[in-house]
Amino acid sequence: MEPYIKKFNETGIDDVASVGGKNASLGEMYNKLSSKGIRVPDGFATTSYAFKKFLEANGITGALQQVLSSLDKKNYSNLDEISAKARALMANAKMPDEIATEIIQHYHELCKNKPVEVAVRSSATAEDLPHASFAGQHESYLNIKGDNAVVEAVHKCFTSLYTARAIKYREDNGFEHDKVLLSAGVQKMVRSDKACSGVGFTLEPESGFRDVIHLAGVWGLGENIVQGAVTPDEFYIFKPTLRQGKNAIIQKKTGSKLQTMVYARKKSNASTINISTPLKKRTQYVLNNDEIIQLANWALLIEDHYQKQMDIEWAKDGLTNELFIIQARPETVHSQKNTTFIEEYKLKEKGTVLTSGNAIGEKVAAGIARILLSPNDASKLKQGEIIVTDITSPDWDPILKKVSAIITNKGGRTSHASIVAREQGVPAVVGCTNATAAIKDGQTVTVSCCEGSTGYVYEDKLNFEKKEIDVSKLKKPDSTEVMLILADPDKAFQLSFYPNDGVGLLRLEFIITHFIQAHPMALVNFDLVKDRSAKQKIKKLTQGYSDKKEFFVDRLSQGIATIAAAFYPKDVIVRMSDFKTNEYANLIGGKQFEPEEENPMLGFRGASRYYSDLYKDGFKLECAAIKKVRGEMGLNNVKIMIPFCRTIEEGKKVIEVMTEFGLNKNEDESLEIYVMAEIPSNVLLAEQFAELFDGFSIGSNDLTQLTLGVDRDSTLVSGIFSEQNEAARKMINTVIKKANACGTHIGLCGQAPSDFPEFAQFLVEEGINSISFNADALLKGIENINKAEKLLRLPA
Repeated sequence: MEPYIKKFNETGIDDVASVGGKNASLGEMYNKLSSKGIRVPDGFATTSYAFKKFLEANGITGALQQVLSSLDKKNYSNLDEISAKARALMANAKMPDEIATEIIQHYHELCKNKPVEVAVRSSATAEDLPHASFAGQHESYLNIKGDNAVVEAVHKCFTSLYTARAIKYREDNGFEHDKVLLSAGVQKMVRSDKACSGVGFTLEPESGFRDVIHLAGVWGLGENIVQGAVTPDEFYIFKPTLRQGKNAIIQKKTGSKLQTMVYARKKSNASTINISTPLKKRTQYVLNNDEIIQLANWALLIEDHYQKQMDIEWAKDGLTNELFIIQARPETVHSQKNTTFIEEYKLKEKGTVLTSGNAIGEKVAAGIARILLSPNDASKLKQGEIIVTDITSPDWDPILKKVSAIITNKGGRTSHASIVAREQGVPAVVGCTNATAAIKDGQTVTVSCCEGSTGYVYEDKLNFEKKEIDVSKLKKPDSTEVMLILADPDKAFQLSFYPNDGVGLLRLEFIITHFIQAHPMALVNFDLVKDRSAKQKIKKLTQGYSDKKEFFVDRLSQGIATIAAAFYPKDVIVRMSDFKTNEYANLIGGKQFEPEEENPMLGFRGASRYYSDLYKDGFKLECAAIKKVRGEMGLNNVKIMIPFCRTIEEGKKVIEVMTEFGLNKNEDESLEIYVMAEIPSNVLLAEQFAELFDGFSIGSNDLTQLTLGVDRDSTLVSGIFSEQNEAARKMINTVIKKANACGTHIGLCGQAPSDFPEFAQFLVEEGINSISFNADALLKGIENINKAEKLLRLPA
């Protein structure tokens, strides 16, 4: 006779048909990965045989089939009614004594005869399709304690096989209802109600980039993160440098974590309740760095064991401070995606922003917004409309199949709404906080997720374009490296799939403006900041940092590291900050620390700032960020570039200051420092600059401006400005020849090689080593370079 129960230590991945995917995976990890240090709470599972015995003993198999045969399979108009009837049959049935006895016996053994709290989770399986996934379709019960309560929870799991969403899921996926069985896993509860819990993916969940681990976490029990009830903390860890033993945390984001799910008091009917998270804990990360690294290493071990990208659940016990893995299943969206095809969406106009939140996916959709407060409002939603609601749960699944986009008040990147949006291939903006108030029912809106990690909901239908690119058919040039110009870390993982040789220009100004916002000298000299409003803003920005300088170093290093990781091991050339004084003054607290200049374009900018007492301490923070990225995080593909270096003496001073600040080429032999070639002096003295620096990057805009004496920001003389001008070309030609003669790498960053095929041809003929393009110009640039190289190969 087949067993009714299997312990985790008797279970492995080959037992999917018997205990379902979830329980089989728990058994596999408990048996195979515990020896490698991964903690998995012990437990047991009822088998599919026990479920069949439950149906037979109550004689309800035929009745269930009869109820389900009445389902309206065209419009599913009676789905809720059919579900209610089927669940009533299951709920009114009795758990056979022999099964109940075995459940209680194994429960006593698990808790060593002293009743403890357990989690009881459903794990469905299809006999003829043992590898089917039924993630999120059935119920779980937490904080279950006592013999009768455990048996009752198993009974409820059996009943959940016939929820409306589970019935619809089987219909959508072609499973026969009577072939899908249910196993209930009974597992020791991790006391995360007194600590934290969360989820993880062994890839980046938006782009599918495979070299990072993404962790998300909340205070308390994990149901809040699964349901998307709160916005979690997020952590990104880079696999290659994690394997090298480096501090591979490349990005940390604080979530609002407004609620904490804990056990309910004994007298309550509910087993769990949500309480308001204390203010101090809302701004505090749920995990420290050591814990993040520990979970990431476990995620690597799990991925290596299963040989596929994984979706993981973790929890921390607040009594013992130990971390546990409580679930692992194969990731089913991006791991199956063909990355040779890239869909590129671009808004062709901007409108009034109604609300914003976390962008899920990179798509754009426009249509009628329909505000629904619960799944009971499903009849109001028409096919292709955009759903707007507070929060979604698996009960919403049948409704979400009809939508063209999803907008929610609550939730993060790992919430239920986010997961469904990825599965359905529709854009979602989650965690807006005010979506149901800001958007009117029936209003036409545009949902945009193509602008980075923030998604926007615009009023009215905006024009946008969609392109599908088969990158496998794009041939990179043979001789000329094609690189990207990048500024926004949020776009790095997606852009890494484009054909490229790395990043030829990473502009720090975007990271400073958007992710730091405060002037570095205002952080260095916070006590001296006179502007009260600026001081308050800086206090708010730097919450959780006792040293405000560390805030700058952390934020800047994470921005750089995210881009460096996305393109690793290819070169990522980081241009140190090149704000002009008027731009620096616009940062929070900046006016006090910036001189006023008549012509900032030709004033206190670039290299001249780095050794000046007015900014030297700010430059020290930039250097600290680079040192952290290269040394601590292990991303030694990062190179440094110095902008607007007017003289050889100035170049020497900057290198001396960098050495003083820990970027010492004698101690770090792989460190390379480039210089922008954007001033005529850089061209005229190129041989001497080549002795100081490891490479050049031509800044064609500034070089043209200074060669022709044209202010490129002036509309009065803008018609004269052209990189195609003979004098500008002569400058570019000269510096390329000099760099090649010195054996020094030389590239160019700019728009002209994509806009003008003849300019690309000129650069290729002159012997440029690399050309860097903005992302939207990259493909056209590749085409122009390929044509130029082909012409160069033709016989004279």
